[in-house]
Amino acid sequence: MASPLNFDSKIIIVGAGTWGCSTALHLARRGYTSVAVLDPYPVPSPISAGNDLNKILELGSFAGDDEEERYVSNKLLEAATHGWLNDPVFKPFFHETGCILAATSEEARAHMNSRDGPSESDGWIPLKNKEDFMATMPKGVLTGDFPGWEGWWKKTGAGWVHARKSMESAAREAARLGVRFVTGEQVGQVTGLIYQDSDIKGAITADGTSHYADRTILCAGANAAALFDLKDQLRPTAWTLAHIKMTPEEAKLYKDLPVLFNIERGFFMEPDADNHELKMCDEHPGYCNWTLDGSTPFAKHQIPLESEARCRAFLREIMPHLADRPFSFARICWCADTPNRAFLISLHPEYPSLVLGVGGSGHGFCHIPAIGGFIADAMEDKLEKPLKQSFRWRPETAIGRDWKGLQGRFGPEGANRVMNFQDIKDGQWTRIGDSARELGPKI
Repeated sequence: MASPLNFDSKIIIVGAGTWGCSTALHLARRGYTSVAVLDPYPVPSPISAGNDLNKILELGSFAGDDEEERYVSNKLLEAATHGWLNDPVFKPFFHETGCILAATSEEARAHMNSRDGPSESDGWIPLKNKEDFMATMPKGVLTGDFPGWEGWWKKTGAGWVHARKSMESAAREAARLGVRFVTGEQVGQVTGLIYQDSDIKGAITADGTSHYADRTILCAGANAAALFDLKDQLRPTAWTLAHIKMTPEEAKLYKDLPVLFNIERGFFMEPDADNHELKMCDEHPGYCNWTLDGSTPFAKHQIPLESEARCRAFLREIMPHLADRPFSFARICWCADTPNRAFLISLHPEYPSLVLGVGGSGHGFCHIPAIGGFIADAMEDKLEKPLKQSFRWRPETAIGRDWKGLQGRFGPEGANRVMNFQDIKDGQWTRIGDSARELGPKI
């Protein structure tokens, strides 16, 4: 049986990424006075998916057919939207520049235009041809032919958020409120959990220290399964991103642009104000790294040459004047899919002091203002019934799972599938700059 929970209870959060920082902030705001976060790296961790220039954000609601799924999605979106618009920790980092959603193939267009997709009644403007797309941005930005493209443009209620600065802001406020961040490759690196009296009572770090706790919250993202048996409920999946350095004059022209996202080609957002780097991603259903232990995450600040080729092909369709520019930065970015892409936020049924906060499934970052509150609710065992059902521990859903399933994602011809990093040979990676570095697998 778990020890009684009160505001003096010792709480350890494993992982100082997006959800770990959010959870630390929400626990501190609720009045918990003994919260520690363990991570091998200070915030922002170089291997956290949240350590990024920007992420796409669309405010609004979900209109799916399933009533329970619709309720849960809208509850999450409502809480996240409130945070981005009102919470001083997060509000400065939301840029309401608008969003363009597009597709090329008949199958992807049908997916885009499904019930959950854009509509004129929700403020979306249809884009039917090259001229329509070019009119969404200042002259000289979109210079491509947009072959086969159709899409939608929403001027308000969408845009992007500065991911890294949001996560840093959450950690900074949590620390101000008393949360301890224990970081370092020895003192902060969790190597295992403490199993005691048929429960989990904390975590062990690489320096041999046993950190005992009344509650242990696992927020280790794609690496969570390396620390605890999640019964195949998570599939670590990686995506690829690259940056192009812009001139100060180009940065001015590209400022405040709407996000442009083709669901089978890729997306880009305006250059960041600090370094004038334009971020883009080639879109695909993801890479796994299949080993005997399943899909095993690793960190690398390079991307496969085939990914670089897809990025450049995407640029040739929309901004050919940038297609041959050298990349200034690139990395692979890991997330963890659940079988149905619903979050796994729950007390463990066998270890009552263990709280799970994992399974971002490619859409976890936009919830950083509020997700920690739901994880805290799970710890306090007061999640609403529909949320508790959706977020539950559910190993039965992994039985017979199609590991190659696309999970509702798309990619261009040749990459419209889940790919395997094991197929990428040593000489088939980019070699970008002296600053490029590789990091071993860590939480």
